Amino acid sequence: MKNVTIIGAGSMGTALSILLSGNGHIVKMWSPFEAEIKMLNETREHKDKLPGVKIDENVTCTTDLEEALFGTDLVTLVVPYQTVRENIRNIKKYLVKGQIVTCFSKGLEEATGLRMSQVVLQEVPDIKFVAMSGPCHAEELAKLTPTAYVAASQSLEAASYVQDIFMSPKFRVYTNDDIIGVELGGALKNIIALCAGISDGLGFGDNTKAALMTRGLAEMTRMGIALGACSHTFLGLAGIGDLIVTCTSMHSRNRRAGILIGQGLSPDEAINKVKMVVEGIKTTKAAYSLARKLDIEMPITFEAHEVLFNNKNPKEAVDDLMTRDKTYELRGII
Repeated sequence: MKNVTIIGAGSMGTALSILLSGNGHIVKMWSPFEAEIKMLNETREHKDKLPGVKIDENVTCTTDLEEALFGTDLVTLVVPYQTVRENIRNIKKYLVKGQIVTCFSKGLEEATGLRMSQVVLQEVPDIKFVAMSGPCHAEELAKLTPTAYVAASQSLEAASYVQDIFMSPKFRVYTNDDIIGVELGGALKNIIALCAGISDGLGFGDNTKAALMTRGLAEMTRMGIALGACSHTFLGLAGIGDLIVTCTSMHSRNRRAGILIGQGLSPDEAINKVKMVVEGIKTTKAAYSLARKLDIEMPITFEAHEVLFNNKNPKEAVDDLMTRDKTYELRGII
């Protein structure tokens, strides 16, 4: 039994509290929003994001960071990825040297293009960081529908520690030392999921989506290799596994936003209608800048950037992708 602190009480944070308390751990869940914590404490349910799913009575919900982090064995970040730096700055004074911090937030920091591990370790270099990624919607995890995930770290000892805490008959966890590939897979698949949604919104079919996902995986792998990742990581849970679930499920906020954009809404209008963080939009901007800087060929990402930030018509973007100069498919997927 461990003391686990969850930073972030949204849908995934709430789902993880159910998983971890079911594993026998002492769970404290923190949110800066008083109304959210009051709702959780009074109803034991996140009525806005996971209606009908009850939180165990032994999960402590609080807005007090010191209370949430006192005596913790594991800190788990489950906040919007663009707020990870702000949140780690707020909690670092409560962390001890060698503290294990795990992160479920997926994305590239907009201003820097950094992965979440890079952001956290810039702020708190003397902790051990474990990235969590894989195919998992909070709506299904909260109901303990079986899935599998990856715990990735430069420290396999830390990854194994996290694996033991989260592992359950409903949540199988693998370890991996390729933290670059695992984090990039979790971030970049949101771009492709947005595009898959746009494809659906335009009325295209299964053929289009299959081609898009396959060539999207090639782009993810291409960037990964350029940044030092192992290509095989993208064929695992944090790559193709997460890509499949995010591109095909209506639980995916990125796919839902993409559908609306394909139907004619602006990105801002789509975000307002989805009413949740759409990670793929700002990740597209960060990935575009990084690819340009490193001269990485990512045509789907580039066209997504034009649609999202330069008002390009999605149909025109598809036409431009389909009429690029002919080429050959390399062995493998890149």
